[in-house]
Amino acid sequence: MVFKRRDRRPIWQVVADFVYPRGGWARAAQYVKHRVRRLPDTPEKISRGVWAGVFTAFTPFYGLHFVVAAIIAKLMRGNILASLMATFFGNPLTYVPIGVAALETGYWMLGLRSGGQMERGLGEKFASAGHDLWHNFTALFTAEKMDWRGLSLFYDEVFFPYLIGGIIPGVICATFCYYLSVPLIKAYQKRRRNALRNKLAQLQKKTANPDDGGGSAG
Repeated sequence: MVFKRRDRRPIWQVVADFVYPRGGWARAAQYVKHRVRRLPDTPEKISRGVWAGVFTAFTPFYGLHFVVAAIIAKLMRGNILASLMATFFGNPLTYVPIGVAALETGYWMLGLRSGGQMERGLGEKFASAGHDLWHNFTALFTAEKMDWRGLSLFYDEVFFPYLIGGIIPGVICATFCYYLSVPLIKAYQKRRRNALRNKLAQLQKKTANPDDGGGSAG
């Protein structure tokens, strides 16, 4: 295959590049910003896509962020490709503060236990939910009875508070990114149009006044 990688990366390198891409997250962010600005759409529509992507990063639908962002962008009449790229606002460097903000806000909004009590046993809740998923899957093929207690606890004390609590910080952060993106994209598109216009003018000038091919005889 012409476009197939000759040096297939081992799985550990794929995971490492996801956690910390080559060149660092700063370079990856610059690349995403550059691609978003070059999208062929209006600044407002691109920025609505950015809003959808950033907001989605505050939801607990990990593994489905692309789908959720595309749906929100479609409903907002935003640029879907911009929404997909903006989901990278959520990455291994931001997942922890995003998760803490969402859970803390969710517990506060729902009137549940305080943050200190919530943090204790959080890993156990994840482990218990994972155990229930595997146990209930194997129970389909054995005589074992399904047990949903771990998943129910995870939903009540982690997933639902995360879902509700992510709304406020998600809206705030996404709205900030929207109002930051509109003028930046407008300025970039204007600068690009001017550069293209200047190139076209130079080309027309060169076509209208071609250089003389030969000199006059002496």
